[in-house]
Amino acid sequence: MSTSTLLTLSRLGYLALVLLLGGWFIGQGINGEYSLLFSLLWLVPLFLPLRGILKGNPYTYAWASFILCLYMLHGLTLLYVTVTARAFAFIEVLLITLLLIAFPFYARLRGRELGLGLKKKSTKTQD
Repeated sequence: MSTSTLLTLSRLGYLALVLLLGGWFIGQGINGEYSLLFSLLWLVPLFLPLRGILKGNPYTYAWASFILCLYMLHGLTLLYVTVTARAFAFIEVLLITLLLIAFPFYARLRGRELGLGLKKKSTKTQD
Protein backbone atom coordinates (compact mmCIF):
# COMPACT_ATOMS: atom_id res chain seq x y z
CA MET A 1 0.00 0.00 0.00
CA SER A 2 1.37 3.43 -0.88
CA THR A 3 1.87 6.19 1.64
CA SER A 4 -0.59 8.47 -0.16
CA THR A 5 -3.32 5.83 0.16
CA LEU A 6 -2.49 5.31 3.84
CA LEU A 7 -2.49 9.05 4.41
CA THR A 8 -5.93 9.41 2.84
CA LEU A 9 -7.35 6.47 4.79
CA SER A 10 -5.85 7.74 8.03
CA ARG A 11 -7.23 11.24 7.52
CA LEU A 12 -10.70 9.93 6.66
CA GLY A 13 -10.66 7.60 9.65
CA TYR A 14 -9.54 10.42 11.93
CA LEU A 15 -12.28 12.71 10.59
CA ALA A 16 -14.86 9.96 11.10
CA LEU A 17 -13.64 9.45 14.67
CA VAL A 18 -13.82 13.18 15.45
CA LEU A 19 -17.35 13.39 14.05
CA LEU A 20 -18.47 10.22 15.82
CA LEU A 21 -17.07 11.17 19.21
CA GLY A 22 -18.00 14.83 18.80
CA GLY A 23 -21.61 13.89 18.19
CA TRP A 24 -21.59 11.45 21.08
CA PHE A 25 -19.99 13.69 23.71
CA ILE A 26 -21.86 16.84 22.70
CA GLY A 27 -25.08 14.82 22.71
CA GLN A 28 -24.27 13.62 26.22
CA GLY A 29 -23.78 17.24 27.30
CA ILE A 30 -26.96 18.49 25.66
CA ASN A 31 -29.04 15.65 27.10
CA GLY A 32 -27.88 16.59 30.57
CA GLU A 33 -26.16 13.29 31.35
CA TYR A 34 -22.95 15.26 31.87
CA SER A 35 -22.20 18.96 31.86
CA LEU A 36 -21.49 20.38 28.42
CA LEU A 37 -18.06 21.57 29.59
CA PHE A 38 -17.10 18.07 30.75
CA SER A 39 -18.28 16.63 27.45
CA LEU A 40 -16.28 19.16 25.44
CA LEU A 41 -13.16 18.42 27.50
CA TRP A 42 -13.34 14.85 26.20
CA LEU A 43 -12.75 16.21 22.70
CA VAL A 44 -9.66 18.31 23.50
CA PRO A 45 -7.12 15.45 23.20
CA LEU A 46 -8.51 14.59 19.76
CA PHE A 47 -7.66 18.04 18.45
CA LEU A 48 -4.05 18.10 19.70
CA PRO A 49 -2.59 16.23 16.68
CA LEU A 50 -4.94 17.86 14.15
CA ARG A 51 -2.35 20.17 12.55
CA GLY A 52 0.24 17.42 12.05
CA ILE A 53 -2.35 14.99 10.74
CA LEU A 54 -3.52 17.49 8.14
CA LYS A 55 0.10 18.19 7.13
CA GLY A 56 0.94 14.47 6.92
CA ASN A 57 3.76 14.72 9.47
CA PRO A 58 4.89 11.14 10.22
CA TYR A 59 6.05 12.08 13.72
CA THR A 60 2.54 13.27 14.58
CA TYR A 61 1.02 10.05 13.30
CA ALA A 62 3.39 8.10 15.53
CA TRP A 63 2.50 9.88 18.79
CA ALA A 64 -1.19 10.36 17.97
CA SER A 65 -1.62 6.63 18.52
CA PHE A 66 -1.04 7.19 22.23
CA ILE A 67 -3.96 9.62 22.32
CA LEU A 68 -6.15 7.07 20.55
CA CYS A 69 -5.50 4.62 23.40
CA LEU A 70 -7.53 6.86 25.74
CA TYR A 71 -10.52 6.59 23.45
CA MET A 72 -9.97 2.86 22.97
CA LEU A 73 -10.31 2.45 26.74
CA HIS A 74 -13.49 4.50 26.63
CA GLY A 75 -14.92 2.35 23.84
CA LEU A 76 -13.98 -0.96 25.44
CA THR A 77 -15.39 0.13 28.80
CA LEU A 78 -18.60 1.29 27.16
CA LEU A 79 -18.82 -1.95 25.23
CA TYR A 80 -18.53 -3.90 28.49
CA VAL A 81 -20.85 -1.91 30.73
CA THR A 82 -23.71 -0.79 28.51
CA VAL A 83 -26.42 -2.42 26.50
CA THR A 84 -28.08 0.67 25.06
CA ALA A 85 -24.96 2.11 23.41
CA ARG A 86 -23.40 -1.16 22.32
CA ALA A 87 -23.56 -0.34 18.59
CA PHE A 88 -21.86 3.01 19.15
CA ALA A 89 -19.16 1.40 21.30
CA PHE A 90 -18.54 -1.31 18.71
CA ILE A 91 -18.15 1.26 15.91
CA GLU A 92 -15.83 3.33 18.11
CA VAL A 93 -13.62 0.35 18.96
CA LEU A 94 -13.52 -0.84 15.35
CA LEU A 95 -12.61 2.61 14.02
CA ILE A 96 -9.91 3.16 16.63
CA THR A 97 -8.47 -0.30 15.98
CA LEU A 98 -8.13 0.53 12.30
CA LEU A 99 -6.48 3.86 13.14
CA LEU A 100 -4.11 2.19 15.61
CA ILE A 101 -2.90 0.06 12.70
CA ALA A 102 -2.90 2.74 10.00
CA PHE A 103 -1.22 5.57 11.96
CA PRO A 104 2.02 3.80 12.89
CA PHE A 105 2.16 2.03 9.54
CA TYR A 106 1.96 5.36 7.71
CA ALA A 107 4.51 6.92 10.08
CA ARG A 108 6.95 4.09 9.43
CA LEU A 109 6.62 4.11 5.65
CA ARG A 110 6.66 7.88 5.31
CA GLY A 111 9.57 8.17 7.72
CA ARG A 112 11.57 5.76 5.58
CA GLU A 113 10.75 7.78 2.47
CA LEU A 114 11.99 10.93 4.15
CA GLY A 115 15.07 9.25 5.61
CA LEU A 116 13.95 9.81 9.18
CA GLY A 117 14.57 7.40 11.99
CA LEU A 118 16.87 6.60 14.82
CA LYS A 119 20.53 6.75 14.06
CA LYS A 120 22.42 3.55 14.75
CA LYS A 121 25.14 3.61 17.33
CA SER A 122 28.61 3.43 15.89
CA THR A 123 30.31 0.05 16.30
CA LYS A 124 33.78 1.58 16.43
CA THR A 125 35.36 1.80 19.82
CA GLN A 126 37.07 4.99 20.69
CA ASP A 127 40.29 4.90 22.71
